[in-house]
Order: sequence, then structure tokens, then C-alpha cells
Amino acid sequence: MGKIAFLFPGQGSQIVGMGKTLAEANKDVKSFFEKADEKLNFSLSKLIFEGPQEELTLTTNAQPALLTTSIAILEFFKQSNIKPDYVAGHSLGEYTALVAAGAFSFEDGVNAVRKRGEFMEEAVPNGEGTMAAVLGLGREELQAVTDEVTREGNPVQLANLNCPGQIVISGSRLGVENASVKAKEAGAKRVMPLVVSGPFHSELMKPAAEKFKNVLNGMEINNAEIPVIANVSADEMTSANDIKEKLIAQLYSPVLWEDSVQKMISLGVDTFIEIGPGKVLTGLVKKIDKSVRTYSVSDYETCMAVMESLKEEIQ
Repeated sequence: MGKIAFLFPGQGSQIVGMGKTLAEANKDVKSFFEKADEKLNFSLSKLIFEGPQEELTLTTNAQPALLTTSIAILEFFKQSNIKPDYVAGHSLGEYTALVAAGAFSFEDGVNAVRKRGEFMEEAVPNGEGTMAAVLGLGREELQAVTDEVTREGNPVQLANLNCPGQIVISGSRLGVENASVKAKEAGAKRVMPLVVSGPFHSELMKPAAEKFKNVLNGMEINNAEIPVIANVSADEMTSANDIKEKLIAQLYSPVLWEDSVQKMISLGVDTFIEIGPGKVLTGLVKKIDKSVRTYSVSDYETCMAVMESLKEEIQ
């Protein structure tokens, strides 16, 4: 049997009602929603379970909501005794992966991503920055486009390298608009503007990174007990110092998701289990390598199904 990696989704996977049935059925799961409410001094759980979706989708709410839900689902999934050899998360999901790896406490993680969301919202005035998904254009070709537009005075850069033929660009509104036009001229099949509140994973997030340093400096960060594949390097990180540096850089650096998945495969991972709402990462892994096994765990039914599928291998 090959190795197992747990994956944790990022912003965009949030949905009203996520984790609710598990929380109602299991007091250990429920306790994470209660801890989040207590740490943040407001009823995050009510927002997660009842909505409204518009409010849940706000960056400052979506980030702690997703971390809380994914860790709560993980708590239930731990009953399976399936243990990961590696963990990774997409952007915000990297914080969930670090909580899962024991690098910092759940409470500190929830507080950190709430602050991270606030700083990201504040970094660029609303409407001045944006993101777009570019489909069907290679990394080098798109890099040439964004470099050219940036040289013209409108900053834009590669933000999420998700899978072959799917790259998200981020930057100033004009930068993204100009790069979108040039990307189509260069052969992109489609360019889709994203509904986001800012230019995440771009240089424009550097002010947020500066503020966020203070949050990380005030946290107790430990060495990770399970290697975490870092977004910014697509390599293993375990040391507390390395984790802190990479989380700061992650705010304004591209998410190397395709490279991260390839790295885990090269390390012997053949089974990827996405833990949290949605199946976004499962879909990306399949586009990167069809030969690996993928599962997603988001509720009681999917949890039981995955345990059943893998139980022979965990005896």
C-alpha cells in the first residue's frame, strides 16, 4: 500500500449547513464549533449552520468557518484510524493542515485565520483588485503575459497554479483585465473573472503580510508532527520557524498546488483524502494524475464510505 495524504479545502468551498449533521450526532465534533464561538466571541456556528450564504462568504467569516468545519470533520474521521503520511491545504486550507499536523492549537488557528481575513480585506480598497481563472494556457505563456502587463504599470501575477490548464491570476483590476485580454490572444480557451473581495496571493497583499507577522509572533508554533507540503515551495515543512516564514510569504505568493500534488506523488502518495466541504481539491488531483485514488469526506455518509473502502488496508 502506498502513502496517504489528507487535503484541506480553501476559500470558496464554504456552504451553509456544512458540518451540521455531524455536529448534531457527535459531541466531540460539536465541541470544535463551540470552541470557535468562544474564541471569536460571536456565534460562528450559527452562521455556518444557518447562513445567510452572503455573510458566510465574506473572507473574514469564510476562513474561520472552513477551518472549523474541516477540523470538526477530521475529528470524526479520526475514528477510522486512517493516519496520513502527509497533509496539505489550498491557501486557507494550509492552516487547517497545520492544525491537523499539531503545529498550533485549533483555537490559535481559528483566531489567526479570522485576523488573516481581516488584513486581506483591508490591504486593497474594495474594487481595486481582483482575480480571474485562465483555462487552457501554459504556465510559461501566462507568465509572459502577466510580466508584460505588470511592466506596463498594472501589476498582475500568477496566484494559484491549480492543475494543468487552470491557473488563477491576481492583481490590480486593470492588470487582471488587460492580462485576461492578452491571455485570450495568446491562446487561452476561457478566462473567468472570480467573485472575490481582493487580489489574493499577489504582491498587493504585502501590507496584509506585514500586519499578520504580529499575529504569528504572538502564537505558539510547534514543529509539525506530520510533514506539511507548503503552498509557497511545494516542499515539506516541519520546523516551527519555517512554518512561520512560509505562512507570511503565502499571503503574497502563488499557491503551487499542482507542484504540491506532484511532490506528494513523488514521495509515494497514491491515496488522497479531501477532508472538508466540497470536492474541489479531489477534482484538481484527478486532473493532475488520474492514476491515484481520491476520496472526499464531508459528512457522515461520505465518512463511513471512505472508512469502508479503506478498512482492509488499515487493519
